[in-house]
Amino acid sequence: MKDEYDMSQAKRGPIVPPAPKKNRITIRIDTELLDWFREQVDRVGGGNYQTMINDALRDYIQHHKEPLENTLYMETTLRRVIREELQVVGL
Repeated sequence: MKDEYDMSQAKRGPIVPPAPKKNRITIRIDTELLDWFREQVDRVGGGNYQTMINDALRDYIQHHKEPLENTLYMETTLRRVIREELQVVGL
């Protein structure tokens, strides 16, 4: 490696704009989840693990129409009611 490089004629490389309706974000994903998606892509001989993650999220949303906050509220309420009913019957 040189001690100095002449960057006077350097040009910035092309910046690839995101596809329409796509946003570049930074998120933290558990390593084992990311590894699983990458393994699936390798298993079928190629593809894009990011597309698979998008598809998995889209599928989840389509099958869980309720907002997450309503689901959590309902679960909390259901647990409270069950606890109260179990106390009534002495369990």
